[in-house]
Amino acid sequence: MGSAILPDLGAEILIPACAVVGLVFSLVQWYLVSKVKLSPAGEAQNNGKNGYTDYLIEEEEGATSFLFTEYQYVGIFMVAFAILIFLFLGSVEGFSTKSQPCTFDLTKLCKPALANAVFSTVSFLLGAVTSVVSGFLGMKIATYANARTTLEARKGVGKAFITAFRSGAVMGFLLAANGLLVLYIVINLFKLYYGDDWEGLFESITGYGLGGSSMALFGRVGGGIYTKAADVGADLVGKVERNIPEDDPRNPAVIADNVGDNVGDIAGMGSDLFGSYAESSCAALVVASISSFGINHELTPMLYPLIVSAVGIIVCLITTLFATDFFEIKAVKEIEPALKKQLIISTVLMTIALAIVSWVALPPSFTIFNFGTQKVVTNWQLFLCVAVGLWAGLIIGFVTEYYTSNAYSPVQDVADSCRTGAATNVIFGLALGYKSVIIPIFAIAVSIFVSFSFAAMYGIAVAALGMLSTIATGLAIDAYGPISDNAGGIAEMAGMSHRIRERTDALDAAGNTTAAIGKGFAIGSAALVSLALFGAFVSRANIETVDVLTPKVFIGLIVGAMLPYWFSAMTMKSVGSAALKMVEEVRRQFDTIPGLMEGTAKPDYATCVKISTDASIKEMIPPGALVMLTPLIVGIFFGVETLSGILAGSLVSGVQIAISASNTGGAWDNAKKYIEAGASEHARTLGPKGSDPHKAAVIGDTIGDPLKDTSGPSLNILIKLMAVESLVFAPFFATHGGLLFKIF
Repeated sequence: MGSAILPDLGAEILIPACAVVGLVFSLVQWYLVSKVKLSPAGEAQNNGKNGYTDYLIEEEEGATSFLFTEYQYVGIFMVAFAILIFLFLGSVEGFSTKSQPCTFDLTKLCKPALANAVFSTVSFLLGAVTSVVSGFLGMKIATYANARTTLEARKGVGKAFITAFRSGAVMGFLLAANGLLVLYIVINLFKLYYGDDWEGLFESITGYGLGGSSMALFGRVGGGIYTKAADVGADLVGKVERNIPEDDPRNPAVIADNVGDNVGDIAGMGSDLFGSYAESSCAALVVASISSFGINHELTPMLYPLIVSAVGIIVCLITTLFATDFFEIKAVKEIEPALKKQLIISTVLMTIALAIVSWVALPPSFTIFNFGTQKVVTNWQLFLCVAVGLWAGLIIGFVTEYYTSNAYSPVQDVADSCRTGAATNVIFGLALGYKSVIIPIFAIAVSIFVSFSFAAMYGIAVAALGMLSTIATGLAIDAYGPISDNAGGIAEMAGMSHRIRERTDALDAAGNTTAAIGKGFAIGSAALVSLALFGAFVSRANIETVDVLTPKVFIGLIVGAMLPYWFSAMTMKSVGSAALKMVEEVRRQFDTIPGLMEGTAKPDYATCVKISTDASIKEMIPPGALVMLTPLIVGIFFGVETLSGILAGSLVSGVQIAISASNTGGAWDNAKKYIEAGASEHARTLGPKGSDPHKAAVIGDTIGDPLKDTSGPSLNILIKLMAVESLVFAPFFATHGGLLFKIF
């Protein structure tokens, strides 16, 4: 079998060192952004008809107060769920403090179930706090950066791009390094107690992934409802009824809309990708702990998933320099290629890095746990597993871009269909979304087949990690979008010149596409992560085979496939009812505040912010409860076989709906922007703003808003969260679950 070239001490130094480098790099980027001063000498303090400082203060206050309110509610849930974890897992052996025979090796003694309960609860709380901090810091960076991006746009599109991208990089590196460092510290602290019991140690670490994803669910759903209620309200009354531009300061919902970009797209996305990262690491570590790495206590190969993430931070650091330092953007048409190059460069460099890491950190051959047997695997096979995940991510990213960017025919066809009204626009948009599922699903299928053939469930877990290994670059590209969007909003509100607004619009259009690419990555990685967690759950719950022909499993399968529809219905309706209140309020203000349309009176922004905040806090609870309670109810009353059916069903249907919803919404949004920009002869025949095709495009965009920013992105959390929750509670379900079947 042999041993790894990299000594254990080398791995123990490499992982925290890379994380610290990532943190330092994010601080350097933040320092460079902070050098852009908000009131430059020689400029009037109030640029244009309204001072942007007022808007900035209102925007930041709105975002901060919403997140604090959300975190208060989520904090109560967090404590309640932590108590549940402790009670359920502690009761597996009747709260006994005696050592128990190990699950996978009955000849050895492992730590008591009570210890697993305590440490799983602690890691759950740590994961939750890390996720919340990641989201909050991301939001703070975004509100800090957007006005600076607007100011830099006066000097040229290149300067504005660098500021927006650097700000995104701050968030990307902060989150990647933070997640890695906390996980590494937790493993080392837990090891002080667990000692040689690695099986128990890494089983208790799974709580970290559960904590990260449960916070992400509330961040994504709450933030998504907030942002889209404001967006739909602002668009329908402002653009369609009153014919005023987007982000016009006369629109009462404009501040709520900009706040929403920060809390939904930035804080929500940050928590979501952190959750994916934490879970794929946990799934890989759980399987590795019962393979030859864990049995023989080989530390360096055991930490292979963390080493991959650590090297990923360094690769992303080099990649970022290509966008900010090595090449300068001089024209609008160079923005999108520059962002795409980020993905390609990071993937190519990461492939080389993975080959080196797999050669150095893994023994030439080893065994991996494969449902009761040990499968012999070589280090180059494991390298291929990670690489196939990495490249599948790139393919999903580019297919998403093809279907959502207005540079290609799918979106142009959707824009063209607006000639005959909103109905044809909706039909074309839905068809585009369904069609865009085909290639990503094949990419996921191939990566599952290859990685499972080589290294069983461990292969799938590291393929998911491969897809997320360039998370710092992915997040930088993703956070860049909302920052550019808000920069455009500030330019409009501050009455800056048309030229500046054109530059920020160009940044925003590229940002829209990259946001769609980011969502594609999140969904693809969620599919692989949840499958890996599913495998770990099946192993931990001692299920021999999952037989679809048994009624217990089949009823789970069909109900599980229904859950994403139920969840989507809840989130869509929440956006609809919140938007209804918003539309009524915006109309009321336009009708009752004299001089509002003329720009002589100031709208009441605070009421609109309050409508969005109240609606999202109230409406995020039912979808959250559906996801969190389903595994518990099914596991307790119907047992682990039915639960395995539920997980498989929700994975299969959830991925399809998530991809089609995100891409449909993204295509409608960019079809509208295509008409507004009027950059080509074809686009000019459909415009200008305010024409009938443009109004039809706005309606399509409004329908797509909750699809692409609330239901679609939240679904990938549903898939992962149910799987990781089942894994954490697996010991309890295996011992005490299936009450109904025991009675009858």
